[in-house]
Amino acid sequence: MTRSATPKLHAYLALVAVLLVAAFATRRAEMVALAAPFAVLLVVGLSGTGAVPVLKVSVLWPRNRVVQGEELRLRLTVATDSYLKLLDVAVSLPEGLEPPLRQLTLADLEAGKRHTVDLSVRVSRWGVFTWARCALRVHSPAGLLRDDARFEASYALRVYPSSETLRAMILPLETQLSAGDLVARAVGSGIEFAETRPMQPGDDLRHVNWRATARRGETWVNARRPERNADVILFLDTFTDLTSAREGTFDLTVRAASTLAAHYLHHRDRVGVIGFGGTLRWLTPGSGQRQLYQIVESLITAELSFSYAWKDVSVIPPKTLPAQALVIGLTPLLDERVVTALFDLLRRKFDVAILALSLEAFLPPPSNETARLARRIWQLDREVLLNRYRGLGGAVASWSGDTPLEAALFEVTRFRRHAHIINAS
Repeated sequence: MTRSATPKLHAYLALVAVLLVAAFATRRAEMVALAAPFAVLLVVGLSGTGAVPVLKVSVLWPRNRVVQGEELRLRLTVATDSYLKLLDVAVSLPEGLEPPLRQLTLADLEAGKRHTVDLSVRVSRWGVFTWARCALRVHSPAGLLRDDARFEASYALRVYPSSETLRAMILPLETQLSAGDLVARAVGSGIEFAETRPMQPGDDLRHVNWRATARRGETWVNARRPERNADVILFLDTFTDLTSAREGTFDLTVRAASTLAAHYLHHRDRVGVIGFGGTLRWLTPGSGQRQLYQIVESLITAELSFSYAWKDVSVIPPKTLPAQALVIGLTPLLDERVVTALFDLLRRKFDVAILALSLEAFLPPPSNETARLARRIWQLDREVLLNRYRGLGGAVASWSGDTPLEAALFEVTRFRRHAHIINAS
């Protein structure tokens, strides 16, 4: 701790000095008598101060992993080597933990004992929080001196983004060979009925449809579809971010990605992540609870990184984009490199669905007629871009964050179903 004088000490010293100078100048003893009490207070107050106290501070969380929106207790522990009548404490937390500043006063701190205070903190944003700053101040009994200390506590509090509940998801056009919850297009062993057909060599007698056999006069069997899983790649745009007072487009990207990852992994699909930005980050597809934790960890540690270097999908490792994978693009469609990369995936016949993050809530309202005209031209250009994606077979839906994610997914599913009917006809 560092000891310094308080404004009260400076004021008393100035007052005593002024009165003594006035006493010598006017040769009046009354001035000396008036300065005497303040001088005695200074002597007694400064002589009564002891050694600088030694403080130890620790900050602990009951859990190191929480979900965005939860409330938890921050435990502040203070230990001192001498008795302190009053101790002022100011705890400063990083942005995303509310309230960011908490001030309190501890009284009657005994020497050699640990004094604990629990503070209620609400987690309003996802991310990794690693510090908390504490400012401590001890006042001398007369209020003439103060001892200040600053501590920065290091910890690792991981806040996972909140997820929405989904009752439906985007179904891939093709499935993989592993078992899952999706019904494959191919006919094989399974429980989902596909069709009734004449018996062929190798068919199991347990699949014989006896009613159809009796009606047609020849042996017919029930064909079924196997249950398979899918490979899903979450394609995240980490080039740009538009922010408002509440959140930004990258916050929407992380929220949607965590929701989709949890939903697909729950249905035994394999999920991977690609962060397409200034620095390329990827996580190869995997399944299970461990993969979910790895995806969420990669999301909360992802950073926006702008770069002037041109990137395309050729820089993505081949195993990250397996054949017949469903690629879900989460992007505001502002960076030309992301736009070109998604077009490249569509031309290479990947199954691509795009959740275009709506920018209306992040743009200021037009201030004049020229601004309104520019906004209208920009909206038309954006609609042309979305129609180009649809023309190549990509399912596109806009999502603003104010509406449920499931509504945007339903729009994508409806487009894919409509396109499938048109292609079949």
